[in-house]
Amino acid sequence: MYSFNSKLRVRYYETDKMGIVHHSNYVRYYEYARMEMMMNLGLSYGTMEKEGVMMPVISVSSRYIKPAYYEDELVVRVILNDLPTAKICFCYEIFNQHGDLINKGETVLSFTNIATGRPCRPPQRLTDILKKVI
Repeated sequence: MYSFNSKLRVRYYETDKMGIVHHSNYVRYYEYARMEMMMNLGLSYGTMEKEGVMMPVISVSSRYIKPAYYEDELVVRVILNDLPTAKICFCYEIFNQHGDLINKGETVLSFTNIATGRPCRPPQRLTDILKKVI
């Protein structure tokens, strides 16, 4: 298992009339933390795409436990439990500034060959890096 924490502050435009984060923003929080985790490991989506592999999201699930509010400071924990195959599963836990768990989620991404649009193996560099941390 490997986990990585990202911090972010809730911005006004992410909230509804009640000052609560709109549910659609949690998927953006997942993506932000996932990107930060990959960059922290020395990887980037941009580099993988230049090498011919993209990672479309094929499923998302999210469980809302408590609301987040405007100006809350959130910690988004990304968790990788397994090495990737043609897919990779990221789990998420989001905590508010009080340490309360407010959201749990999961995304599954597929490794896809840009030229053919077909599933492919993950880049070897990604697998090598993840073998060291998982």
